[in-house]
Amino acid sequence: MELIQIMKNRRSIRKYTGDKIPRDKLNLILQAGLLAPSSKNIRPVEFIVIEDKNILKKLSKSKKAGSGMLSGASCAIVVIADTRKADAWIEDCSLAMGYMLLMAESLGIAACWVQERLRKTLLGKDSGTYVKELLEIPDYYEVEAILSLGIAKKVEEPRIWDETEQCKIHWENF
Repeated sequence: MELIQIMKNRRSIRKYTGDKIPRDKLNLILQAGLLAPSSKNIRPVEFIVIEDKNILKKLSKSKKAGSGMLSGASCAIVVIADTRKADAWIEDCSLAMGYMLLMAESLGIAACWVQERLRKTLLGKDSGTYVKELLEIPDYYEVEAILSLGIAKKVEEPRIWDETEQCKIHWENF
């Protein structure tokens, strides 16, 4: 499948069958994240793979809203960065997330970006701090997001981009 079609097909999927993701596909998703560009090739981004249902359930409470799907996910990839290494860690994490989202789509694995940075739990605690404490992540790391993964209960229709989107493209000046 061409990359542009993968991009059109990619949707945020929040409901999963509960079936396990084959390890070879999970490894390809992780490899895609590691292949993402990094500012100055410093590569501060690291991943924590979570398959334990109890931990996934706890991660589903990491935000006021928008993290509930983690309790039904087959697994999740917590995307973190060593902030001692790079000042562009947010961008590096975001690129890794984007690459993993596209790889998951190309493999038929449903995925959803769960933003953690600058979010709060139901009790008002910082979401990143909640995740760091739960997973025993050192203080000098920051949590950017969690990639929720599973087998989709329902396949969404691809996005249809028509000519109206062309108005968002500017040539030479605004």
